[in-house]
Amino acid sequence: MNRQLTVEAVVASQLKDTRSLPPYSVGDTIDVHYKIIEGDKERVQVFQGVLIATKGRGVNTTITVRRIVANEGVERIFPLHSPRLARIDVIRRGDARRSKLYFLRDRTGKSRRLRDQRRGLKSLEAALAATDTAVATEAPAADAPKKGEGKKAKSKE
Repeated sequence: MNRQLTVEAVVASQLKDTRSLPPYSVGDTIDVHYKIIEGDKERVQVFQGVLIATKGRGVNTTITVRRIVANEGVERIFPLHSPRLARIDVIRRGDARRSKLYFLRDRTGKSRRLRDQRRGLKSLEAALAATDTAVATEAPAADAPKKGEGKKAKSKE
């Protein structure tokens, strides 16, 4: 059998199904559930941080997650197709215009935060439609006080 076919067969068996991972992008705040093995015990440790980079292809795909612990930046690189990677949860979507967010390493305070991302125009159109219908249903009531008249003026009548 050809070496290349053998390598591809072994690699294909080690790849995780893409449907098991949520859609994520650089800039998102994610929870990475990683299995830790200590002696004969196994536990799951959660690492929450901002996804600052993705690298590699196939089995070699890795993600770099950064978080701040006691005013010290901690970055951890996770192999995406590792059997120790239990799951990934997207906590918050971030708006990033770069594929690598290494500039966040130099930032401190509020400038470290990323804007929240609104994906797609459908949610924006739905929000506009909801506000339009809410405004249309709020017809002025006949017994509502006019501008300049308060509750006291109405109660004296």
